[in-house]
Amino acid sequence: MARILVADDDPSFRALLRDILEGAGHAVAEARDGEEALLFLRKEAFQLVLADQRMPRLDGLSLLRRSRSEVSQPPPLVMLTAFGTIPDAVEAVRLGAADYLTKPLDSPRSLVALVSRLLAPEAGEEEFVTGDLRVKELLDLVDRVAPADVTVLVLGESGTGKELIARRVHARSRRSGGPFVAVNAAAFPESLADSELFGHEKGAFTGADRARAGRFEEASGGTLFLDEAGELPPSLQAKLLRALEEKTIRRVGSERDLPVDVRIVAATNRDLVRDVEAGTFRRDLYFRLAVVPVVLPPLRERPGDVERLARHFVERLAVRHRLPAPELMPGALEALAAHPFPGNVRELRNVLESAVVIRAGQPIRPEDLRLSVPPGPKGPALDEETRGREAVLEALRRSGGNREEAARLLGISVRTLYYRLRRWGLS
Repeated sequence: MARILVADDDPSFRALLRDILEGAGHAVAEARDGEEALLFLRKEAFQLVLADQRMPRLDGLSLLRRSRSEVSQPPPLVMLTAFGTIPDAVEAVRLGAADYLTKPLDSPRSLVALVSRLLAPEAGEEEFVTGDLRVKELLDLVDRVAPADVTVLVLGESGTGKELIARRVHARSRRSGGPFVAVNAAAFPESLADSELFGHEKGAFTGADRARAGRFEEASGGTLFLDEAGELPPSLQAKLLRALEEKTIRRVGSERDLPVDVRIVAATNRDLVRDVEAGTFRRDLYFRLAVVPVVLPPLRERPGDVERLARHFVERLAVRHRLPAPELMPGALEALAAHPFPGNVRELRNVLESAVVIRAGQPIRPEDLRLSVPPGPKGPALDEETRGREAVLEALRRSGGNREEAARLLGISVRTLYYRLRRWGLS
């Protein structure tokens, strides 16, 4: 049983949520708006908060922010939103909300399932599924450095799971009760990047009709995940370095510094060493970010994980879409094993999500996967194919032609090895 706080200005909707949650065995307290909810949180311990996005006196997003700064151990918060304001709720999740639910509810079961998931141990931390020895060693490194308040630089191609590593660092750190704020540096227009990171004062520029906290302030007491850090413009690189070294930031249009208590986990798919040598990335900032570098290998370099990840995703996606978990047919597994996955784990997940939804519980066949290499320069794809052949030939050479032993060396099944040999005309 958990203690859950429901904050909503609609008494009938509060009563509905109370009935559902108490029916599932939880204890429920009700608040009529965000201010009353904040009073509850200051006085009592709750395991979860359900808060309406739009409430008088203090709205859901403001409650989220203030609970992070004014409550010693703020519980996860689920944003309740009308269907037409889903983009605002998604933004709330980006800023630290655990999840969101639309009003009216899909069903009482959907609410109970979400609450159960969020109350489970290590809720919110998605599992990093792997059997690869190198990746397991990386995860062990991450777990060892997470409690130390040092910056971590996660390097790897797009889709390899860099944000999962950042969330793992946060979840295993002393800051796990604080906010996790994710920022994509490549998504900022250069003219607004300063304001997005460090905030601005009212009147600082045209359109700044009110003061606004930046991402550093929002992440205070927690972790700021700076994705695509290699895309930061030079002017912002200098300000980020200053923030890291002095632990202070200055809003745009302000003349005073604000202290911030933030741990940085940065990530990039760029070769920052090469960028430093080219003069496009500050050397001092690189060394400040790369106190602990974590290099994630692409999926093609850990082929043994493809089937493991595929089965994991099928199970999880079936639950998410409320469908029976489909069987992955042998031909589908072979097709997945032979695909280069230039988009890495993210591509694999997207491919399987489409198949799970389309098949609706029926077995997934090769033709359901819709695997294709996106159009573009042929070189990289050909290089990946060539490297795959070379790896297979090297494994066969080392095993003296023993295909079972070669498959073991490659970390794949014998069936997958035979499939690749047939595909390349080597059988």
